[in-house]
Amino acid sequence: MSKQNDFYLTKEGLAELEAELKDLKENKRKEVAAALKEAKEFGDLSENTDWDDAKSRQLFIEGRISELENILKHAKVIEGVSGDIISVGSTVDVEIEDGKHTFQIVGSTEADPDQGKISDESPIGKALLGKKVGEHAEVEIPAGITTYKVVKIK
Repeated sequence: MSKQNDFYLTKEGLAELEAELKDLKENKRKEVAAALKEAKEFGDLSENTDWDDAKSRQLFIEGRISELENILKHAKVIEGVSGDIISVGSTVDVEIEDGKHTFQIVGSTEADPDQGKISDESPIGKALLGKKVGEHAEVEIPAGITTYKVVKIK
């Protein structure tokens, strides 16, 4: 569905990533710089665990900043979702053997199955894309095949 460098995001997801990036640049960088300065004052850096910890945090923060900048550079905001056909951004009510479930189809960056947000690249997401109300999507899972009946698209 997406080109390799595209990241599909809802408006909310985009705002969350922008806020995280701002926090990393404006706050976390300063915090780690202060920790590095403090650790350096203890002298010998070869056996200084505070220095090692701060350097590790710095590497993580800079890596995350780079990752977020790349995602935001290639972000495609999900807009104008049709209620007739399941696409990225759709919220879908489905029925399976154990009852009804609601999923929102999102880009892989925003996926959070515990919150009902499933990736368009996941087996369930792929199977549901393009379906209409009343249609069935079959998904192969380790226990066999599960059939999802589309009940409602929002």
